[in-house]
Amino acid sequence: MTTTTAPLAAGPARPTARRWWPLAAAVLLTAAGLLTAAGLTWPSALSVGLSAPLGSTSDWIIDNRDSHPLFLYFLGHVSNAVVLSVRAVYLVLLALGWAGVTVAAGVIAWRAAGLRVGLCTLAAFAVCGLLGMWVPTMQTLALMVVAVAASLVLGALLGLAAGLSDRTFRALRPVLDTMQVLPAFAYLLPVVLVFGIGVPAAVLATVVYAAPPMARLTALGLREADPTVLEAVDSLGATARQRLITARLPLARRQLLLGVNQTVMMALSMAVIASVIGAGGLGDRVYQALASVDVGAALAAGIPIVLLAVVLDRTATAERGQRDGRTWPAWLLAAALTAAAALGARLLGAVGWPSSWNVAIAEPVNTAVDWMTDHLYTGVPVIGGTADWAAAFTSWVLDPVRSGLQALPWWGLLLLVGALALLVGTWRTALTAVAAMAAIGVLGVWDASLDTLSQVLAAVAVTLVLGFGVSVAAARSARVERWLRPVLDVFQTMPQFVYLIPVVALFGVGRAPAVAAAVVYALPAVVRITTQGLRGVDPVALESSRSLGATSWQQLRSVQIPLARPALLLAVNQAVVLVLAVVIIGGLVGGGALGYDVVFGLAQGDLATGLVAGAAIVCLGLMLDRVTQPTSAASGKGA
Repeated sequence: MTTTTAPLAAGPARPTARRWWPLAAAVLLTAAGLLTAAGLTWPSALSVGLSAPLGSTSDWIIDNRDSHPLFLYFLGHVSNAVVLSVRAVYLVLLALGWAGVTVAAGVIAWRAAGLRVGLCTLAAFAVCGLLGMWVPTMQTLALMVVAVAASLVLGALLGLAAGLSDRTFRALRPVLDTMQVLPAFAYLLPVVLVFGIGVPAAVLATVVYAAPPMARLTALGLREADPTVLEAVDSLGATARQRLITARLPLARRQLLLGVNQTVMMALSMAVIASVIGAGGLGDRVYQALASVDVGAALAAGIPIVLLAVVLDRTATAERGQRDGRTWPAWLLAAALTAAAALGARLLGAVGWPSSWNVAIAEPVNTAVDWMTDHLYTGVPVIGGTADWAAAFTSWVLDPVRSGLQALPWWGLLLLVGALALLVGTWRTALTAVAAMAAIGVLGVWDASLDTLSQVLAAVAVTLVLGFGVSVAAARSARVERWLRPVLDVFQTMPQFVYLIPVVALFGVGRAPAVAAAVVYALPAVVRITTQGLRGVDPVALESSRSLGATSWQQLRSVQIPLARPALLLAVNQAVVLVLAVVIIGGLVGGGALGYDVVFGLAQGDLATGLVAGAAIVCLGLMLDRVTQPTSAASGKGA
């Protein structure tokens, strides 16, 4: 689910959907009259039971996993390659010891992004050790290095293909939709069935979730390249390969760096979920701590995850202008420093992090959480406690939206979806949206899907309002953007499970905390993408508007927002995707509906329940994408 742009090759103008909307409205009203006698809920006769075929598939996989050629000669080699890669990285980290790893990370960051980032990297690894999480940090780092590398390569290749070919872009779009929208818990069960519990399943699940942002942003950067620059390169007789290397990729550099950022963040956000299927490391420590309702211990393991994300992001997305002296003597000196630190620690018998240096933070954190629960939950003068806010949001927003959706007859909701899709797209777009919504009824989860849809709509609306306001401030002030960057890093990389208990402690159990968790998780990506789009507007256009006496508000409304439209549409897309990704978290805190079904299916090993609910979430995402993302025909001239 991403934005679409005008076709690369100009063709004959096609009638847009908006020209046909009066006819479409007449057809829809006629159909509504014919269906007035139909029932309100989805007819059971139109539902299809999938329990039997999915159960048979699960049994076949279990029976043939050790004997079928597909497993022996393909999937088995994939599993072995993942295990060997992760083990090789982990053994290198163990051989370097804490001193060697810390120095190596610091000098690599220094050479790649400057002295400041290098010093921050040294401090970050030192904090991981001080928190008593050195060994789990190395386990997670080994897993993430392999997963992030595979995600970047896969995402870049898919994005390259989609950015250079309209046909490939259209073919990959539903694939990327499914990869990113399908909740992790939904595909953990089939991944475990195929690869078993362990590192391969964890790495592959992470790649499936983290690769789409890189693919989408790569495609967006390539497709939004300045046509005047491309024409100038063509006039010089450049080949397609030369045009890609010398023009398209440099012009798409900002989007590529943002894709790297988002891939790193999303990969590390999967650390806890991957621990459910045997990934180990920091994610397992977080999961075990939360199982015993120990917020302090969970935070002690969650902080290193955030620090790893910040270090990897700052190093991987460093601007070229910050890289100085990248000559072989400098890198040789860095290697010598690493070797000296590792050898020195080994000679002193301090390969592992000294336990006497550990600092315990669990107890003070738990004390702070208890204080917040006692003093902020209820009884706050004037503004009321967080429990009052949650109750008001549920009564004034969530309940009316859910009641409104459930009050609509099934055929009326399908007609409404089709009409909304026609307003922003073509007949093909409308048919896709209606088919996606109808598939939910066919799967037999109509009522649960409407409950989930009400939560998603509320969370997306809150996310977009907050995200746009913050993005405008960040786009207008470089200082605000610098201050926001570490905050967004923390929000985006802190595992959802870590802030799950504080959210429940402050807002109670129900749909309101589920929406709060979704907003916290989706907001950083929306802010980043929107800020990038607003700051990337052509300075010439802004200067022209200023010369005509336009105010800041007029510039924003008439220049920046129209020119940043592709990025804004991508931000809407990512808000929908990320909110849907946290639907399962809502199922754990009382959100119910599809999220609960997914979690229940994984816990009980029920492939049918988990996958059906996951497929319904994908259909919701596909439908929301089609009614919010204008197609090229609808966004062209005359639309």
